[in-house]
Amino acid sequence: MTLSGKTIAVIGGSTGLGFSAAKALVAQGAKVGICGRSRDRLEDALAELGNDQACGLCGDATNSETAGELIAELVSRFGRLDGLYHVAGGSGRSKGDGPLHEMTDEGWQYTVDLNLSSLIWSNRAAVRQFLAQGDGGAILNMGSVLGDSPSPTFFASHAYAATKSAVIGFSKSIAAHYASDNIRVNVIAPALVETPMSERAQGNEAIMDFVRTKQPLDGGRIGAPEDLDAAVVFLLGPGSKFVTGQVLAVDGGWSVTEGQVGREKSE
Repeated sequence: MTLSGKTIAVIGGSTGLGFSAAKALVAQGAKVGICGRSRDRLEDALAELGNDQACGLCGDATNSETAGELIAELVSRFGRLDGLYHVAGGSGRSKGDGPLHEMTDEGWQYTVDLNLSSLIWSNRAAVRQFLAQGDGGAILNMGSVLGDSPSPTFFASHAYAATKSAVIGFSKSIAAHYASDNIRVNVIAPALVETPMSERAQGNEAIMDFVRTKQPLDGGRIGAPEDLDAAVVFLLGPGSKFVTGQVLAVDGGWSVTEGQVGREKSE
């Protein structure tokens, strides 16, 4: 099943996981709208996706209007909205997220706005558009294995974990509420993936040793953005028309593997 004729908004689609997904969606025939904070990166991404297949908006996902503006642009260009993939988010470690006893007020609020408020704003804009169209749609939200499978030695970012757990509860709640409108809502939950957000972990030998045992599939490695693409295409496409309220972990085995800590605790 292809995505020919479908239009999908990707919040955070100009880099990393979002851009990889946008390319996969276009390859399956979809028209996409992407947004990102860097104008230069956005323009480069649109050039690679192709102007006939994509449109974009430079904006911050934590602004409650950004997703609605992107969806309006997408509908203006391509006629309708069929799906939303919310990828935007990231670590609040530099702002004060961390173990609870060390977490700052700023770290908490920054992380909540980045990972949860932004997602709620985009989902709200998509649901409003789906209801106006009257024939349903699909939402896929970015979770994390840390939402329900903690890793205390190296990944004790408690505000981040709280937001990703909240993404699951929020997504299931709206999936239940809007199912009768044929609006489907699911969550994809990756483990450690090679993105700008994971640069701290990638540069830490102890963490990477741990990841090789915690994510043992395919020889034991960090994930690549394209590892998620097939799942994204499935959950936003017609093949999953009878699937809602689910969390799919694409995690290399993280959530079912103990993992071995062989060195002293990292930062």
